[in-house]
Order: sequence, then structure tokens, then C-alpha cells
Amino acid sequence: MIPEDLYYSEEHEWVRVDDDVVTIGITDFAQDQLGDIVYVELPQVGDAVEAGSTVGELESTKSVSDIFSPVSGEVVARNDALDGGEEVINSDPYGEGWLFKVRVGDDATEGLLTPEEYTGLTSA
Repeated sequence: MIPEDLYYSEEHEWVRVDDDVVTIGITDFAQDQLGDIVYVELPQVGDAVEAGSTVGELESTKSVSDIFSPVSGEVVARNDALDGGEEVINSDPYGEGWLFKVRVGDDATEGLLTPEEYTGLTSA
């Protein structure tokens, strides 16, 4: 099930907009494709990130996958609870499994997919 209140990237990240700060995580589809996540490398607070750029990585029992920032801005928080608790990304990707937060400019959703568009992407 794809939450209707989020935006999505073609790289399978989700974005929750809350004024000028967005929360970013990976979708249920992405965590399912990766398998059991065992290690997470996240950007540091204060890092400047560009939409589409690699900002970290996820390591699973199957593979290593880059984390891409779906937006441009400054990292203002990271989910340090994932250090040693990576499995929460598999069990709750849209909640406690969030990855990092970015302070963005005016149009945080530019270039992102709606839930309907993302559903089309994952069912193709």
C-alpha cells in the first residue's frame, strides 16, 4: 500500500512535506526489493544535498544500494535510531524507519511523483 499523503522519487524514496522541512525515507517497495537491511550510512546534519545526488547507502543481506536525495537543501536531522536498529526500515518504512530531514526552498515537490504516478512506476 502506497500512502496517499506523500510524494515519491523514481529512485523509490518517499517525501513527507511539513512546511519548509521534508522527511525522507525509502518506500515499502524499495525495502522489499533490498531484503533485510543490516547497515545504513546517512548524510550528516548540516550537509548540503542536491536533488538526485547520492547522500548515503543502505546495505542489505542481498546488496548495497545508494540513497539519493529527492530534494535540494540542508540536512537538519538524521534518524540516529537506525544505528544498530536498521531493521525498522523493513518493518516500518513510512514511520520509524525514516532516514533524514532536509530544509528546502519554495517548491519541495518539484520533480517528484504523486502517489498515483508512483503506483504506475512500481506496477510496470
